[in-house]
Amino acid sequence: MKTAIHWVAPLAGAILALGALPATAQTIKIGFISSYSGLNGNLGPYMERGARLYLKEHAKELPPGVSVEFLIRDDTGPNPDKAKQLAQELIVRDKVNLLAGVIFTPNAMAMAPLATEAKVPFVIMNAGTSVITARSPYIARLSFTLWQSCYPLGQWAAKKFKRPYTLVSDFGPGHDCEDAFTKATKEAGGDVAGSVRVPLMNPDFVPYMQRVKDAKPDALMVFIPAGKTATAVLKAFGDLGLAKSGVKLIGPGDVTTDEELENMGDAALGVLTVHHYSAAADRPANKAFVAAWKRDYGANETPNFVAVGGWDGMAAIMHAIKAQNGKLDPDKTMDLLKNFKDANSPRGPISVDPATRDIVQNEYLREVRRVGGKLANVEIETVGTAVKDPWKELQKK
Repeated sequence: MKTAIHWVAPLAGAILALGALPATAQTIKIGFISSYSGLNGNLGPYMERGARLYLKEHAKELPPGVSVEFLIRDDTGPNPDKAKQLAQELIVRDKVNLLAGVIFTPNAMAMAPLATEAKVPFVIMNAGTSVITARSPYIARLSFTLWQSCYPLGQWAAKKFKRPYTLVSDFGPGHDCEDAFTKATKEAGGDVAGSVRVPLMNPDFVPYMQRVKDAKPDALMVFIPAGKTATAVLKAFGDLGLAKSGVKLIGPGDVTTDEELENMGDAALGVLTVHHYSAAADRPANKAFVAAWKRDYGANETPNFVAVGGWDGMAAIMHAIKAQNGKLDPDKTMDLLKNFKDANSPRGPISVDPATRDIVQNEYLREVRRVGGKLANVEIETVGTAVKDPWKELQKK
């Protein structure tokens, strides 16, 4: 990973003047900003590996004489000022053709105006707050929105539980998940026993879990950023005996992210989630993706939904490169990105909604089970087919 250079960004006018200049020698430069340190710093490498793996598997499809260069930068976790600084450097000094990556919503929001000013297409590979794509016409999202998973989760849960409780991280995606789940639950005639928001950075989950236990709900819907934080949630849930007291743990897929399941141990067994991806899915495209991942990164390594965001984001970028024979025009690139389709993604069929530039995808109900001696998110049923972002769809009504 290249270390970001500390550099004072020029004025917006310079960004506008210089940002969209093409790279020389038919080299497509991708300014790749993700999290390699700080909160969930383990997720950046998954995203980068996914993008690089797609490029490797499809390198022969590049137009003759065209190459792709990743300029990797670490935004150090949820740090919008840092993300903005890095984006300015990449646009003005490095003259990147595209921006890509980003784990956290605040960072994507900070970068959005720069993409607009410089007319640099920006491919989101993770950050999931619904409003992000509305902040710049030069953003296309190939990951997910929290409404896509939490709204159908609420619809499903309303048929199974009478008094669910919600616990979410106190930032944009958490608010989206809480709102989506609560709205869907109430629309279905159900109710929510209570809600609590926890600090994003290093929370002690035990006091919050005790509050949940005291409320005596029959289910707890949790959203927290995927990774080590999810393992801490599962540990607190188990240590306080909520499962034994009859509380079922449910949530979007972040709470049982694939690469962390073995660290979670038996506390994860039986957890039900709605999500767009599982490494255990038996789709042929997913089996091929997982096999390539293990071939390149190790037999004991497991890709997660962040990795698939990198893979599919790179697939969309490659589509734009091939269609323009390597000579990228920002507006033509955006037109190609917002009409991108792939019937054979590891997560199932996907497309981009031209009206919102958000991904359209299936959502699956999953349960953590032991498969071949290891924990896995087993897809039980498809609870939503070709799901557009529900938040934006509801705005139309």
